[in-house]
Amino acid sequence: MIRFRPLAIGLTAALSAVAFAAIQSPSEASSSNAKALVGTFKLDPGACQGYTVSGTYFRMISPGGSVAHGSFFSNPDSLCSNKTYTLAVPGRQGGLVTGRYQPDPKPAFNAQGGALASAIVQPQGFTAINFSIATNKTDPQTGASVPAPSIVDKNGKLSGQIEAWSAAWNKLYFNQGSPKPGGSHPGLTRPLTGTYNASSHAFVITWTSQVVGGPFNGFTGYWHLSGIFVPSK
Repeated sequence: MIRFRPLAIGLTAALSAVAFAAIQSPSEASSSNAKALVGTFKLDPGACQGYTVSGTYFRMISPGGSVAHGSFFSNPDSLCSNKTYTLAVPGRQGGLVTGRYQPDPKPAFNAQGGALASAIVQPQGFTAINFSIATNKTDPQTGASVPAPSIVDKNGKLSGQIEAWSAAWNKLYFNQGSPKPGGSHPGLTRPLTGTYNASSHAFVITWTSQVVGGPFNGFTGYWHLSGIFVPSK
C-alpha cells in the first residue's frame, strides 16, 4: 500500500489543479469582458421640463466651483428655465463617432464668429454666438496630435478617452476633452465615465474638462451625453 501513495497523491494534486482551473476560468473570462464600442453614439436631444433636464446637454462650472454645487455660468440663449443648461441637438451624423475623427469644416466659422461644425451636434447659441463641437486629428487650440475618441464597455460600465473633443466659439477653440492633449487632467478635469445597456444599447456618458487659456480660462465644461449606440457595420 505504501508504494501506491505517491501515485494517489499525484492523482489528487492533478485533480485539484483541474478543479482550481475550472474555478478560475469564470474570473478570467470576466476580466476579458471589456469591449471597445466602435460606432456612433447617437445622441438624444436635450430637453427640459420645468427644472428637470434630460438628454444631451452642457454646463459650465465657474472657477472655484464644483460639479455637485456649482456655481454655474448662465447662458442667456438657453431654452431652459434654468439657464445654466445648454441643450444639444444631434448633428448630421447623429452624434459622436468613435474610432475616427469628425473634424471642423473649412471655414470653421461664419463672419460673425459662429461655429459651423454640424456633424456631432448642431450649432447652438451661447451668449449670442453659436458654438459647436468637432474632433480633429490635430487639436486646434493646442496644436497637439490627439487620438480619435475611444470608449470601452466592461460589464455595463463605460470608460475611455475623448482628447479630441473641441468646442469652437467666436473664432476661438477650447479643448474640452478628457484627458487633455498629452494625457493631463488639470483642475476639475475628470475621466469619461458612463453606463451602457448591452440589450437596449442605451448609454449615458459624462465627463468634465477645465478650460486652459482664453476668455474662459479656469471655467470647467460638464458634458452629459445620452442616447443609443449603433455599432459600425
